[in-house]
Amino acid sequence: MWFFARDPVRDFPFELSPELPEGGPPGPWVLHRGRKKATGSPVSIFVYDVKPGVEEQTQVAKAAFKRLKTLRHPNILAYIDGLETDRCLHIVTEAVTPLGAYLKARAEAGDLRELELSWGLHQIVKALSFLVNDCSLIHNNVCMAAVFVDRAGEWKLGGLDYMYSAQGNGGGPPRKGIPELEQYDPPELADGSGRAVREKWSADMWRLGCLIWEVFNGPLPRAAALRNPGKIPKSLVPHYCELVGANPKVRPNPARFLQNCRAPGGFMNNRFVETNLFLEEIQIKEPAEKQKFFQELSKSLDSFPEDFCRHKVLPQLLTAFEFGSAGAVVLTPLFKVGKFLGAAEYQRKIIPVVVKMFSSTDRAMRIRLLQQMEQFIQYLDEPTVNTQIFPHVVHGFLDTNPAIREQTVKSMLLLAPKLNETNLNVELMKHFARLQAKDEQGPIRCNTTVCLGKIGSYLSAGTRHRVLTSAFSRATKDPFAPSRVAGVLGFAATHNLYSMTDCAHKILPVLCSLTVDPERSVRDQAFKAIRSFLSKLESVSEDPTQLAEAEKDVHAASSPGMGGAAASWAGWAVTGVSSLTSKLIRAHPTAAPAETNVPQRPVPEGLPAPAPVPATPTTSDHWETQEESKDTEEDSTAADRWDDEDWGSLEQEAESVLAQQDNWSTGGQASWAGQTSNPGHKSQESDWSSWEAEDAWEQGWQEPSPPEPPPEGTRLASEYNWGGPEPSDKGDPFAALSVRREAGAQPRRDSWGDDNWEGLEAESRQAKAELARKKREERRREMEAKRAEKKTAKGPMKLGTRKLD
Repeated sequence: MWFFARDPVRDFPFELSPELPEGGPPGPWVLHRGRKKATGSPVSIFVYDVKPGVEEQTQVAKAAFKRLKTLRHPNILAYIDGLETDRCLHIVTEAVTPLGAYLKARAEAGDLRELELSWGLHQIVKALSFLVNDCSLIHNNVCMAAVFVDRAGEWKLGGLDYMYSAQGNGGGPPRKGIPELEQYDPPELADGSGRAVREKWSADMWRLGCLIWEVFNGPLPRAAALRNPGKIPKSLVPHYCELVGANPKVRPNPARFLQNCRAPGGFMNNRFVETNLFLEEIQIKEPAEKQKFFQELSKSLDSFPEDFCRHKVLPQLLTAFEFGSAGAVVLTPLFKVGKFLGAAEYQRKIIPVVVKMFSSTDRAMRIRLLQQMEQFIQYLDEPTVNTQIFPHVVHGFLDTNPAIREQTVKSMLLLAPKLNETNLNVELMKHFARLQAKDEQGPIRCNTTVCLGKIGSYLSAGTRHRVLTSAFSRATKDPFAPSRVAGVLGFAATHNLYSMTDCAHKILPVLCSLTVDPERSVRDQAFKAIRSFLSKLESVSEDPTQLAEAEKDVHAASSPGMGGAAASWAGWAVTGVSSLTSKLIRAHPTAAPAETNVPQRPVPEGLPAPAPVPATPTTSDHWETQEESKDTEEDSTAADRWDDEDWGSLEQEAESVLAQQDNWSTGGQASWAGQTSNPGHKSQESDWSSWEAEDAWEQGWQEPSPPEPPPEGTRLASEYNWGGPEPSDKGDPFAALSVRREAGAQPRRDSWGDDNWEGLEAESRQAKAELARKKREERRREMEAKRAEKKTAKGPMKLGTRKLD
């Protein structure tokens, strides 16, 4: 029977990469890339081939194998596994790159920063301090070739071949025999006796000075070059000179060297080093310290190396959320670091955390997620959105906090393209119907109408036919003036989704009733919309062959490309989701853009331009009329800046408002009153072109507030700029009028299909009437009981006596 010996190299759980070796320290060791066979995770493998006649060198390699296996420190190369046979030695460590190759690659890419070097040198000095002060070991080989860098940019000390004990046991320092390494020896060792060395760390600190010189100036040609600091930073030069001094007594201990460099104004006294030191001790920090650290971290991430953010900061952020109590403060730095990740890595690391965050009941967490949804929505797939995200987001529609409800409505602009048929056309429409009919906050009702107009193109044909006309019609009856404006603009933005019959029978009657609205802004937008729809009807009447072209989108399937007008008109863009509120509450709206700045949108093929309006010249190739000639003298720089402005309103005060729920009713009313009482502001003429700019919407988005009578002196909303013509000195003939509804008008459907909008209002009135009736009945019973009690009292009561119950 034959027995075959097993090959230990073949059975080794790690394998060398077929790529060329990475190089390594001067000497017999060769550094290879490798991977673990079971998981494929990358590693580095140091290989030494045993050769005859070099027994002394083999003993040095075996000593290095033993040292690296037993020494454990965050700044020393991490040992993973090893293999020792008669033919070779294999040392498996974490995946690293030689420092020389790393610095060269970073310099060529232009990414090498002084912050990186300061932290790297800090780590090497800390490793020397551990060896000298805690282990009484002399490294005896500190140089560029003995330092390695991991994937996070952390510097690791290796090259332990020539290490020996500082206490003298085990013999003296081993002989190197390699000229490239002997040039780093201090001058006092030239005689070979070593008697001039006064401190155990003196030789290693000289070699540390050589390392510093090489980091900033390149390979050291000879020892005499150390006299010229070269490119070494000025803040480090005094401490460097102490290291390379001829007198070994003045060379500082590694711990004192760190202390000197960390002093105010020192080379290692910077935000990057402080961040790393905090991350090393984050597990023992107090919760309040962690909160403050994560709040300030976002400001510094832009100046930190990308690899450091990905491989060191990101794991700490994920750990802080998973096992700590960091909460919402980790979101901002988390999404900032996420920008450095690829799509696959983002899906693997960030998305699971985001999905888990949406199930949180922490209001601050939820509002931060909704506000920053733009940063991660592109990484969410449709199944994840519909099954794990949307069910939690819809709870925000029912939240008692107006800020949560507002952000939830605005988040639908980003989620709508990824929602399935049921969630979009059934579930979401139910919540929108309830918000638009019953929400006590006027701005939220307005936001709901705006959002519906923006996502209208994603709805199915049946849902569009059933919902849009009824919803926008209801908005035109809202007591909140900006909501009525939103209803008019919603009709115009989705004009391509209505049949000619609906335009004539359902939409125009609603718009005509708004021509006598008490608010000037509502009337102006109504007239614009009426002119547009009349022009469309007139063109089809003159040429019936255009009917099919005009109604091509009415019965088409839902598509994001259909709502062209809704996507661009009046800032109806998904990119504006983060600032829908503050755009319409600015106290000083900018002037409408001049004629040369107005984007021209062509009319649908085959349709003529709107009919001419007096004093407003029109063209034949776009829906919008141009500005009057006098507007060319106005400020022409007010272009569409929905994405450039600061988003104020509810988003800016979300955290403080969450803690002060009772302040919502007073803040919003004061804001609205303050803006509507500006007597010095004059509105400016604009037509359809103003719906492409920001002015048509910029006054309606404000902090939610319950309806209250305006304070004395408050002007009407018609007195400030909603894109209408200049007011005259004459009084407004419509100011005292209320919205009239003709008794003989054709009845209009006011329903979202299965959701009866009229029924919602009727139910509300019935509920109030029923509650009032119950209160009156209860009061009547109490009065009757009191009268009966008085009648049953026997005998007169004496003066001065106390009536007993």
